[in-house]
Amino acid sequence: MPFIKKLDIYMIRGFLLIFAGTFFICLFIFVLQFLWMWMSNLVGKGLTINMLAKFFWYSSLTLIPMSIPLAVLLASLISFGNLGERFELLSMKSAGIPLIRILMPLIFVSLIIGGSSFIFQNKVSPYATTELSRLAWSMKQKSPELEIPEGIFYSEIPGYNLYVEHKDPETGMLYGVMIYTNAGSYNDTQIVLADSGRMQSTSDKMHLKLTLWGGERFRNMDAQSSEMLRANVPYMRESFVQEEDIIPFDANFNLMDADLFTHNAQTKNLREIQQSINSLSHQADSARHAIYANILLWHMRKTIPAGYPDSLRIVKEAAEMPAFDSLYLAMPDEQRVKSWRGALNRAEAMQSECQFRAFETGDRNLTLRKHRIEWYKKFTMSLACLLFFFIGAPLGAIIRKGGLGVPVVVSVIIFIFYYIVNQAGENNAKVNSWTVESGTWLSTFVLLGTGVFLTHKANSDSVVFNIEGYQNFFMRLFGLRASRKLNRKEVILNDPDYTTLPQRLSELSEFCTECRRTMHLRRIPNYIDIFFRPGQDKRAAQLSDRLEALIEELHNSRDNVIIMYINQYPIINPSAHTRPFDSKRLNMAFGLFFPLGLIFFLRIWRYRLRLRLDLQNIGNINNLISERIIKQGYGQ
Repeated sequence: MPFIKKLDIYMIRGFLLIFAGTFFICLFIFVLQFLWMWMSNLVGKGLTINMLAKFFWYSSLTLIPMSIPLAVLLASLISFGNLGERFELLSMKSAGIPLIRILMPLIFVSLIIGGSSFIFQNKVSPYATTELSRLAWSMKQKSPELEIPEGIFYSEIPGYNLYVEHKDPETGMLYGVMIYTNAGSYNDTQIVLADSGRMQSTSDKMHLKLTLWGGERFRNMDAQSSEMLRANVPYMRESFVQEEDIIPFDANFNLMDADLFTHNAQTKNLREIQQSINSLSHQADSARHAIYANILLWHMRKTIPAGYPDSLRIVKEAAEMPAFDSLYLAMPDEQRVKSWRGALNRAEAMQSECQFRAFETGDRNLTLRKHRIEWYKKFTMSLACLLFFFIGAPLGAIIRKGGLGVPVVVSVIIFIFYYIVNQAGENNAKVNSWTVESGTWLSTFVLLGTGVFLTHKANSDSVVFNIEGYQNFFMRLFGLRASRKLNRKEVILNDPDYTTLPQRLSELSEFCTECRRTMHLRRIPNYIDIFFRPGQDKRAAQLSDRLEALIEELHNSRDNVIIMYINQYPIINPSAHTRPFDSKRLNMAFGLFFPLGLIFFLRIWRYRLRLRLDLQNIGNINNLISERIIKQGYGQ
């Protein structure tokens, strides 16, 4: 096609080959992490190869939407890192091709990948999640004796709550066993305490054999009267040395019905999620209206006399009802107590009903928010493919490092940051701390801002990741100076003038001594002069020029000792001890803001003391160089 250039084909081919490799690597890593979480539910259950293969297959399908964005990020980083490392990207820019034009074919590829991810999430992922959930819960029901945790109650066996202090995974022994059974009514309640026990499945997998050693059994006896208080119901206490119980439980591997997972939003496509949202919203509205009507009923409920409509009843009661104090004082003592008890019972009943309604509506609202989050998530996960490309490609062009070294480290850091932001937003949306829209789209906006910033920096050839630039910034911020790193020259055209160097070094030392005496660097500087009347120290500027000229000449020396001495010369900044900034307005702004200006004022004072020490060091180094020249007989 005429609009597809050879450069586009070259970019697409290289990107897709790397994307295919990184996709399977990312998917393999996510599957391993998922299987590690489910390892305890897979080992020792006697599952067939067919069931395990289905579990691996469906788990892989559910992890594909998460693997695609990370694969795009890693592939774009490696692709453009290779182009930068081989100077191919520089050659394209030198030929007049802008970065946006280089990115254009891969932008369309990323759009296709994002669209494919959206279709996969809407069509395949719900079915895979349903099947995986069926397999996972069915695996939990198989061999439940392996699932019993330590330190908490286990209630997966119908009619039983089992508590174990310690479990030996090798022998299957349970220690510190407490069992609470309530298979029927309250009168059938039993509590069993045992020192140790063991639970095993029978050969037909239809029952559980529970063997207990050294324990006691407490069982309620039938109450003789329905009016008997619960605390006075007699119970039977039985001690045993060894006891075996047979519990009906089907431990065979039976797939659970898929309809049991219809409440899970991840098992639905967009159309089904929208239908569930509409249904849940209607139920929530109906529940709110019912609660409101119930509250009104509690406040306004009275016997309506015959012939009185509701509106007239309220007016009649307001006009005819006597004052509360008068009515209360007119009551006998027994009637007062009865009224108080009745009011207390009605208040407690209303409180219980409100708590139940709050729990019911809270659970329904949580389910509604989960469905809305899943609806938006199908779009944000697809859009993340394109946004990760706009992060990885410019970042690879800036870093210019290919292979699986630096790109893998950078991509993992970026993806972890994205995952943390995404999970934080979703969790806050679930608990209704944030709106669903802000929680689900937070990570997308973070990626969008990062992608725009990196694309702009890469298009303008910015050195945003230049370590030396950040190092120099922090050195200036904390008042640190770089040391000289001068090496001996391999080729020297002009040797230093050793005949005049001792005299010139002596004159420079005298100038340093004069500066130390006349500049009064020990004194506290004037705050007004620093921020409002800053000027340049001409003597410091003259010292810097003379020192640098002398160092430039001495650098032509063939003597390694002299080269070592000149590397010890300090770097003189003529204005560091006179003003904090070169801008006059900036100096005045910081001077007016006293707390911050005081920090810079103390910094200037420190620079003045450092300059005084530098003057002394320059004189000492001059003496050492002069002695070296005289000792070696240079210039004679």
